[in-house]
Amino acid sequence: MDTLDPIDALMLTGELVSSPMHVAALLIMTPPPGEDARTCVDRMHQESLTATEEIDPRLRRRPHRGVETGGMWVWRDVPDIDLSQHLERRTLPAGSGSAADLWELVSELHAERLDRSAPMWTAHLIDGLDDGRFAFYIKVHHIVIDGVAGLQMIGDSLSTDPDRREMPPFYAAKTTTEPADGDDGGSPGLPNPLSLLRSTVGTAVSGLNLTRHVLAGELSNLVGSLTTRSVAGPFGAPHTRFNTKLGPHRAVAATSLERARIRAVRQAAGVTGNDVVMAVISGVIRAWLAERDELPDQSLVAICPVTVRSHEQAAADEHGNQFGLGLCPLGTDIADPRERLDLIHQAMANVKHEVADKGPGAMLVVLAPAVFPTVLLPLLPLTSWVPPSYNLPISNVPGPQEQSYFNGARVDEVYPVSVVYDGMALNVTVCSYADRIGMGYVADRDVLPGIDDLIPLTERALAELEDALGVA
Repeated sequence: MDTLDPIDALMLTGELVSSPMHVAALLIMTPPPGEDARTCVDRMHQESLTATEEIDPRLRRRPHRGVETGGMWVWRDVPDIDLSQHLERRTLPAGSGSAADLWELVSELHAERLDRSAPMWTAHLIDGLDDGRFAFYIKVHHIVIDGVAGLQMIGDSLSTDPDRREMPPFYAAKTTTEPADGDDGGSPGLPNPLSLLRSTVGTAVSGLNLTRHVLAGELSNLVGSLTTRSVAGPFGAPHTRFNTKLGPHRAVAATSLERARIRAVRQAAGVTGNDVVMAVISGVIRAWLAERDELPDQSLVAICPVTVRSHEQAAADEHGNQFGLGLCPLGTDIADPRERLDLIHQAMANVKHEVADKGPGAMLVVLAPAVFPTVLLPLLPLTSWVPPSYNLPISNVPGPQEQSYFNGARVDEVYPVSVVYDGMALNVTVCSYADRIGMGYVADRDVLPGIDDLIPLTERALAELEDALGVA
């Protein structure tokens, strides 16, 4: 009997009274030359339904619990999958083909829970966009695959050759060896709290020096938070509307920025590209809260995954911890965008140093007592007096680094659509693709109404950084 990992089982049980735990991606695509969007989507949908390739093993099983399993969650293979249950074709209504209309549909799709009686994934081909393009939305439950590995699966199904045809669908099993669940080997995305618990428990017995490193990490965080504003201590974030229990509805919006603009700011400021992206997000959140007279005097704090390992080290140790976690002050209490960028650069440098010095496992253990109360306390009454440790997650995941195609259809944009859960009503995930940086915002619709307002604020935040640094 192939039982689920205990944390995955807890995730399935917990989401019955909490938020669904699935991740997704949205691809915006242009049909091949000589083919319109409707014809292309019809063809792709039909080819996906009738493809003869073997389905990826991760997408062929479903969770099950019953008397015969002793109440435990187990995996059950589904020998005859009805692909029509997983692959849907949609058309935006006439007069509703704008980008805002597309994201409204994606918001509705992302709020829907996945069916547990079948393998927990769906995909939607969507035409009817005003500009003649179409969209491909793919959603997978987190117990099946994480966001980074999901984007890797999508990337592996694409080609840099626009003339290539008869390509297998994304759900087809690959001929190369697939990494085990969670061992994506790439830059980390932020796990949900239960995934973090899995990693924390897994590292709790990883070495004799762990206790020493944990104590050293806790001491560093405590001293640092008292002596410098670039270190965020546990329970050091302000209360915001984002730290609350979620409702059933979701709101999704996204935009993309030119990588060349990010690179120019990075070079002018002497920081990393990730620092620049986080400074842009900080500017967005600061402006959005200020417009509503809700900007705290205290800086908001983000929880961020970091990796300090080289590609060679990752290849040599596929099963080690691939990431550490850190709390990064966003400087939302600072008006000057250059000063905010400098603070974020110092904060992320501190986090990377701590993860490199103490080890990713030790830092996961250090942060676990701060992470779980932030998520769990909003579920309980009369807990508003307990401050959160952070206000939102910010993740940066890699997408295909070259212009890519699927059976001649050009992939123009790739956007992550991540997960939000109680205590974290806003998630910002960044995805690099070709010469663009996709910024995906996901939120509880009732907590963050008007999520579309974040899109012009994103452009404005980057322009303010460019002006502050004299970048043309």
